Amino acid sequence: MIRLGVLASGGGTNLQAILDACAAGRIAAQVAVLVSNVPGAGALERARRAGVPTEVVPSKGVADREAYDLRLVEVLRAHRVDLVCLAGYMRIVTPAFLRAFGPLPETRGCPRVVNIHPGLLPSFPGLHAQRQCVEYGARFAGCTVHFVDEGTDTGPVIVQAVVPVEPDDTEEILARRILEQEHRLYPQAIHWFAEGRLSVQGRRVVVAGARTLPPAPIANPAVEIG
Repeated sequence: MIRLGVLASGGGTNLQAILDACAAGRIAAQVAVLVSNVPGAGALERARRAGVPTEVVPSKGVADREAYDLRLVEVLRAHRVDLVCLAGYMRIVTPAFLRAFGPLPETRGCPRVVNIHPGLLPSFPGLHAQRQCVEYGARFAGCTVHFVDEGTDTGPVIVQAVVPVEPDDTEEILARRILEQEHRLYPQAIHWFAEGRLSVQGRRVVVAGARTLPPAPIANPAVEIG
């Protein structure tokens, strides 16, 4: 069973999905610590209700990003964390942080920092992916669990889910539907990591033994001829 360190800045619904999956025995992991950069973040209360240790490392007004991240590394190592899960963590981690949780021989080339993004990467990286999608007029949205590298949402993709964009969707409506899929995908990706089924080959993440969907192209709106 691996030990997770979750970093969150907000309400913590993805943290809750992870906590629920751990409690139900659906993933071979436990949340060892919840760290927030925002005092009073909702994720802190969710962790406390689950009996998970919490740490607050405020980031407001901090100018030295690397020094801040090295403090985070100290906290996570003190809790013997095997995998760091960014769950609504509204800061870009530094190279120093990523080096501290880089690949180990037993992780088969996999970094030890993962993130979930509410968009189908590489489309719509960064903030407000749902808004970007709606304003662009895209027909499909979704979410992505990926390993974290030094770019902004540019790390190798582990798993994605597709969510069609409906004609009347607003950013908020679309975000709610995407969030439902986030809550499914994140525990699954963590479970694959915990089972040792992930490996990285170049930019491609291989999931040993995973089922793949049959080739069934979809269109939105539906094609009416041919």
